[in-house]
Amino acid sequence: MEEEGPGFYGESGKVRTKACLGASLLHETTTVHLSVQATLSSLKMLDVGKWPIFSLCSEEELQLIRQACVFGSAGNEVLYTTVNDEIFVLGTNCSGCLGVGDIQSTIEPRRLDSLTGKKIASLSYGSGPHVVLATTDGEVFTWGHNAYSQLGNGTTNHGLVPCHISTNLSNKQVIEVACGSYHSLVLTSDGEVFAWGYNNSGQVGSGSTANQPIPRRVTGCLQNKVVMSIACGQMCSMAVVDTGEVYVWGYNGNGQLGLGSSGNQPTPCRVAALQGIRVQRVACGYAHTLVLTDEGQIYAWGANSYGQLGTGNKSNQSYPTPVVVEKDRIIEIAACHSAHTSAAKSQGGHVYMWGQCRGQSVILPHLTHFCCTDDVFACFATPAVTWRLLSVEPDDHLTVAESLKREFDNPDTADLKFLVDGKYIYAHKVLLKIRCEHFRSSLEDSEDDIVEMSEFSYPVFRAFLEYLYTDNISLSPEEAVGLLDLATFYSETRLKKLCQQTIKQGICEENAIALLSAAVKYDAQDLEEFCFRFCINHLTVVTQTSGFAEMDHDLLKNFISKASRVGAFKN
Repeated sequence: MEEEGPGFYGESGKVRTKACLGASLLHETTTVHLSVQATLSSLKMLDVGKWPIFSLCSEEELQLIRQACVFGSAGNEVLYTTVNDEIFVLGTNCSGCLGVGDIQSTIEPRRLDSLTGKKIASLSYGSGPHVVLATTDGEVFTWGHNAYSQLGNGTTNHGLVPCHISTNLSNKQVIEVACGSYHSLVLTSDGEVFAWGYNNSGQVGSGSTANQPIPRRVTGCLQNKVVMSIACGQMCSMAVVDTGEVYVWGYNGNGQLGLGSSGNQPTPCRVAALQGIRVQRVACGYAHTLVLTDEGQIYAWGANSYGQLGTGNKSNQSYPTPVVVEKDRIIEIAACHSAHTSAAKSQGGHVYMWGQCRGQSVILPHLTHFCCTDDVFACFATPAVTWRLLSVEPDDHLTVAESLKREFDNPDTADLKFLVDGKYIYAHKVLLKIRCEHFRSSLEDSEDDIVEMSEFSYPVFRAFLEYLYTDNISLSPEEAVGLLDLATFYSETRLKKLCQQTIKQGICEENAIALLSAAVKYDAQDLEEFCFRFCINHLTVVTQTSGFAEMDHDLLKNFISKASRVGAFKN
């Protein structure tokens, strides 16, 4: 079995579930939604829904997330950035790993003010947990657990707030970070590796087993090498250089260094068994290692008690062993120092997993239904943490739907304008004819480029045209009554349903009778029943409103009759 370091699982903690937010007025929600969509118009959506911790965030918060990292001994901590370059954290906050200045757990997102405006280039975490972050400016910040000097600030005091680490790094630009359980590595833009923290097995690469309190450059065999990428297992370290060679150091009790032995290695050593093979990436699990070659082949070695090497058995391997994943070329490998799980993605988009998967030992790569390796760790790793910083990059490509939304009320491209209440609304004949039966017939032979509209108000008619471009409406419940009238007039069934939903979510004692009257007028039977039930449930207050006092005689008569039938006037 794999050997564990001290206190690997850290402190246990419970996260309380957040009560669902009460329903708010739909027009308010829709306004927020639309503003978020505008902000995200050039971004893909980052899907974090498979991680349970994100159920604590509202839908609006989730839509703003641009980067995210789930970490902690039970996957109960999360850090994420928003489109506004703000950083938020939430969770159990073991050892102050949220960086907010205290050790209080939180189920509400808290902003990490000291890093506001900083853009994250790379982020990793340890088992304490401690967090190491590199900004796009090449700066390094650390916080959290520090019993083994893994923060690199020269102390062993836990860091409750992010600390800028500049010792021996002041003239360097850090581009990648990696954490073992209690040690840290960073890679600079000029291909140098610096390490610090726990060093009981030589994982810092200094040649000794003394803990390293501040960043120290890893030299030895790496002295004149240009390192391209780094990775850490629980107590070992790896580096891939520009020639495709792999250098390893640290704990080797399970053969995770791939050197054909089980002795620890206090300084970097080349994996000779990979001679002639050009490696592109390395990924480390708890006590096993994966590498990906330039030919799309995977090699694995190290601990295998859960089948995490994917070799078809549970025997440890101290030499690199090929992993057969169908006949597909692999383009991505994934592992995490806190888990015994492995994953890979093929050129054809297939995602495979093996190793410890929700308590089961999967000894061969298993084809999943996932579209990315991140989902494997969200759903099957123990704990459910992210193996890398989840990121969504700007995407200049607009979908057809996004392009249409942008063109609504655009005078530069429009070939038709409606004059409503003295104001113009710009539109496109071809889209209106495609989207609406009324316009298909009314515009068929028309050469007019201006159409006057007097039947409906400007807000209502504009909302209707916007709906044709976006499939959404953004109106108050009272204005939605006018749009319901329009939807009925134009026989727009789906729009009619949207209006009814808006009205339902905006109903209150003051407007209940007016909305009931509108439902009856426009033959919206479902809405009528909803408004009637609302009035009965709030009868005392509703009957004291001005709307009830001014109620149409026939409507009042029918309301009293129906209310009597349902027992509303019984003592």
